[in-house]
Amino acid sequence: MTSKIETTNELRDDKVLRLVIKYSIPAILAMMVTSLYNTVDRAFIGSMKDVGALAISGLGVTMPFMTILGAFCVGLAVGGSTNIAIKLGEGNKEEAEKALGNTFAIELFVGIAMMIISAFFLEDILYFFGASSDTIKYSMDYMSVIMCGAWFNLPGFAMNSAIRGEGNPKLASKMMITSCLLNLILDPIFIFGFGMGIKGAALGTVICQLVICLWSTYYFTKGKSNLKLRLKNIRIESKIIKGILVIALTQFCMELSAGFIHLITNKVLKLYGGDLAIGAMTAITSINLLFYMPVFGISQGMQTIIAYNYGAKQFDRAKKALSIGMIGAIGILSLGLIATRLFPEILIGIFTKDATLMELALNGISIYSLTLPAVGICILGAVYFQSIGNAKMSIVLSLLRQVIVFIPLILLIPKLLGLNGVWAAQPLADIISTLIIVGFLIKEFKVDSVRELSYR
Repeated sequence: MTSKIETTNELRDDKVLRLVIKYSIPAILAMMVTSLYNTVDRAFIGSMKDVGALAISGLGVTMPFMTILGAFCVGLAVGGSTNIAIKLGEGNKEEAEKALGNTFAIELFVGIAMMIISAFFLEDILYFFGASSDTIKYSMDYMSVIMCGAWFNLPGFAMNSAIRGEGNPKLASKMMITSCLLNLILDPIFIFGFGMGIKGAALGTVICQLVICLWSTYYFTKGKSNLKLRLKNIRIESKIIKGILVIALTQFCMELSAGFIHLITNKVLKLYGGDLAIGAMTAITSINLLFYMPVFGISQGMQTIIAYNYGAKQFDRAKKALSIGMIGAIGILSLGLIATRLFPEILIGIFTKDATLMELALNGISIYSLTLPAVGICILGAVYFQSIGNAKMSIVLSLLRQVIVFIPLILLIPKLLGLNGVWAAQPLADIISTLIIVGFLIKEFKVDSVRELSYR
């Protein structure tokens, strides 16, 4: 395994293109397998005999809750792993281990708290998120199982992210890929073999989350890790947590805003298209997720490189990592745009054979996916500011596309265009946000150039 010294020299000295490829490819593979799992999972649910259309609509209702859970899960994990990478870039292993222990502690605390809240208020929450008397059963069956695993899902995800932060992206991705492949095996067994329906899909997910938690925790305690998860560091220490939260705020806001958007979108969809319109959006976003996931993989790969080099005052290398990442992201999402233009029936057909749902989804995807390539700039632009520790800017930019611009559009345009207005709101928000984010990046690069000259 790569030693700490070898890893830090590599991040400082190797060609940036080689580093982005090395760190991104394992993350992309892991994300693609995760995306494949999500796709197959929803395809299994959509193909359930007689109830598939309502079941996938019920799953769509759970998305706001899932993204809120993900806000804590991913936000704190990214905050911890980025903090670890920065501390290693500064040569401070002791502080990096404290960040590791504190991340584990706060994720465990949040996971237990959310599990308790859901035990008492889950049904009320799901009705608030857009469930109806027809879809509540499927939403409850899925989320009641998922929330039982929150206490180990959150710390497990954080530990996996920390493995990448300490310089071992291949192992982190291997864990995710193994877990997702296991999920693909378990889903049909539980859904169809045991006749558990949508509850079986959730059970398969929870089992795989437990595998990730146990494997990642073992690596940092008994495995050949550079950093160790020490009992003395598993606590909430205000100074360490503050550093984690400052960085985590960007990802947290991105994820939380996504949940808020799911909530608003579900309500508008229900108003203009009914329960099946929510199901159509679930299918459309699942397809787009297939193309977003490699971009998220690139963002994970470049985060460690940017954070380390920024901490080492190598600003030009940090900027180059972003540029390479954006070129890759735009290329991947352009392929996604082409696929949604050429093969929409095939893509939608993965999730449903219901004629009404199919018609709604085909119309929706033709509008909703128009600006896919621009999304790469929006995602990676905000991630750059997050990686360099500029929390305020990264929060603003992450909220820009999903909240500041999108919410007024989705509330106003459907009044003029009906359901087509719901589909059109997101691409319009993408165009506006991309232009603004590019402007802020150009300004930041000018400042970084001055800083680099001052350190020479």
